[in-house]
Amino acid sequence: MLIRDGFPGQRLRVLPRPRVAEALSSPITGRMLVTDAGHFPHAAAHGRDRPRGAEEVVVILCTGGAGHLEVRGEEHPMSPGEVAVIPRGEPHRYRADPRDPWTIWWMHVTGADADDLATAITQAAGDFIPVMQVHDPYAAKAALEHALVSLERDETVASLFAAAGAAWGLLAQLAADRARGAKETGDPILAAQDYLREHLETTTSVAELATIAGLSISHFSARFRLASGMGVVEYHKRLRSARARELLITTEATVADIARAVGYDDPFYFSRQFRAINGTSPSSYRLAARDRAHPQP
Repeated sequence: MLIRDGFPGQRLRVLPRPRVAEALSSPITGRMLVTDAGHFPHAAAHGRDRPRGAEEVVVILCTGGAGHLEVRGEEHPMSPGEVAVIPRGEPHRYRADPRDPWTIWWMHVTGADADDLATAITQAAGDFIPVMQVHDPYAAKAALEHALVSLERDETVASLFAAAGAAWGLLAQLAADRARGAKETGDPILAAQDYLREHLETTTSVAELATIAGLSISHFSARFRLASGMGVVEYHKRLRSARARELLITTEATVADIARAVGYDDPFYFSRQFRAINGTSPSSYRLAARDRAHPQP
């Protein structure tokens, strides 16, 4: 049985239908309106079956695990860094992989620009291709989170404008990615940063990263600091901290297990590093995050 929502650590916002109707009568949000947005971490048994399609364009970015989209009689597997864009009214079915459930950021958008951009994204050389590799998955995630945060703030015109801007930027970038074709090798510093993101659990030397980037150690170090505003060690430490914060909020894993997951064998050393960046211990951070999510009356 497929589950629509209700996953530990999830975030979800849905505009009331009367507010949607009102916003669609406005010149700006009538062209691009985010009606629903969310983040479902490790969404076991998640899925939807829409034989008549959705009333809005559906955008799903997979950032972990795996999933499957079925549309027009074809199944499209999805893995981290891939996005599905499903045009309005397109019958479809999607589900998390039962062995490795996906983590997704998603939104529903409507309006004339949403429809036009969805067409530009899904049409390639006359073929309908609803799933694509995102050229910059971290920027795509940031855009989806921006849209969600805007709806979490309130339902004012300002928040709807902010969400619409994030959605428009993301869809336009996806359309540009589609027009450019397959992802090309990018900046060597970005490649090194991507490598660090994908290897949080291991310690990587500057020499190894310089080799990945195809640069000398001194040239690589200078370019990395210029691009990142910090050295490699500090950058990697902050990536690990960000992942640890996510695990503290969305899982019941112990601090020791989270420490190991982000590359620290010593949980006490991990706690010191975490406190240096976040100003609090991992346990206190988790408690404060849960208090914010479930405030007392």
